[in-house]
Amino acid sequence: MSLFDLPLDQLRQYAPTVAEPEGFDDYWRSTLGAAEAVPVLLDVRPEPTDLRLLDTWDVTFAGFAGDPVRAWYTRPAGVDEALPVVIEYVGYGRGRGTPHERLTWPVAGYAHLLMDARGQSGQYGVGDTADPHGSAPGGPSPVTRGILSPQGYYYRRLITDAVRAVQAARLLPAVDPQRVVVTGNSQGGGLALAVAGLAPGIAAVLATAPFLCHLQRAIEITDVGPYGEIAGYLAVHREAEAAVRHTLSHVDVACLVRRATAPLHLGVGLRDRVCPPSTVFAAYHQYGAANGGPVPERSLHVYPFNGHEHGEAVHVRRQLRWLADLLADPAGAPPPDDAARPVETAVAG
Repeated sequence: MSLFDLPLDQLRQYAPTVAEPEGFDDYWRSTLGAAEAVPVLLDVRPEPTDLRLLDTWDVTFAGFAGDPVRAWYTRPAGVDEALPVVIEYVGYGRGRGTPHERLTWPVAGYAHLLMDARGQSGQYGVGDTADPHGSAPGGPSPVTRGILSPQGYYYRRLITDAVRAVQAARLLPAVDPQRVVVTGNSQGGGLALAVAGLAPGIAAVLATAPFLCHLQRAIEITDVGPYGEIAGYLAVHREAEAAVRHTLSHVDVACLVRRATAPLHLGVGLRDRVCPPSTVFAAYHQYGAANGGPVPERSLHVYPFNGHEHGEAVHVRRQLRWLADLLADPAGAPPPDDAARPVETAVAG
């Protein structure tokens, strides 16, 4: 049982219909359409490293409003064949760091694109991407930047960057454009889920402890950051609640995932106060619900005694096995892997 959220038996049934604002699809259609005005791939240059088994390139692509977004592209050295590419999004307050920091996916044999997070460098990691459009009214932190307006909100820009990363990845050397995978933890997990609902042709989604889900509930039940930063902003700007809630409704992943079609592998810790488990279950139960057909293949791995760290290395191994099975299956659906799941705590959809 969670220490502060709903117990597991209620979480299994927790499937609220999160309200979408009027014009939700038009909002994202126009936002992404405006980004298309600029060619996506701006620069790709080899990056010297001390890693003899991997090759890395410093990539710059055009994100929201054509802004340059930095990324590392890494793949097994000397492998010329077109590989599946795993696009990874980083957590809140982090950046892309240095090329040798995140190597799980390229060491596993995939091409790997690690996207920087605009304007977030310095809290937990280092990045190289500015946020030149961050002057709209709101608070000082990324999650409150421009929060009084859907048009000026920070996550409109960051989610657009994440979608554009998919388009850029398909143009990189020796990438199989039909096998694009998105992944991330916390903020990165939320971005991966958002991309699943916005970018066509995604092959798989792997997300853990995702941020940005069921936002109206999240800001009510936890004071831990980043959601606590929104609560802190509203504690001072008491008159801004309606505007803030309206803005948040435009970036709620529990709404965006209704349009997703790719297989999903999800992980959550029941003692997570950063991204409360009920918000994750809400997004899980909405995944693919708006497509009018069968729900995509999906699995949710639950760790009852873990918080925001979820299953850590145990969960990463499950991700690796799941993705290898998925991409090896021509039908696009992995076989059951009950032996690799916690028997009592996996919730399979």
